[in-house]
Amino acid sequence: MKKIILTIAIMLCSASIASAQDAGKWAIAPKMSIYTNTGDAVIGLGASGRYSITDNWRIEPAIAALLHNHCSIDVSCDAQYLFHISDSWAVYPSVGLTGNDIGKWAFGMNIGAGCDFRVANNWDLTAGLKWQPMFDDHRTNPVVIMIGGSYRF
Repeated sequence: MKKIILTIAIMLCSASIASAQDAGKWAIAPKMSIYTNTGDAVIGLGASGRYSITDNWRIEPAIAALLHNHCSIDVSCDAQYLFHISDSWAVYPSVGLTGNDIGKWAFGMNIGAGCDFRVANNWDLTAGLKWQPMFDDHRTNPVVIMIGGSYRF
């Protein structure tokens, strides 16, 4: 119960955080994730906030509730460098830190890439893939596939 309340509180806080493609802009992005390489595939539901530091650099704190036998969470923060392919299309490499309790609490890195595609004035579709090498040496390192949308403020 404590994890559920903590997850809801963090999601509400991250709802006030959020990036676009312009410096100083915010966005909020609900996401669905699939955590592979964890024994069984684990589904994650959560949200991220994005803040554009410059036109190309942004940060993305995120939280996801992992839906498997035991309720757990994944909290991460990534830095992303956007390559603007066109006015409506951007791709980015991503690197950051993560902490999750798949089994037990462990911390590690996020290394990945993704893309954003503008579908309306303030709406983007977003997709990404990241590898989470964990600093705990006796557990598998998840590969996470993410899809979602983002609303830019």
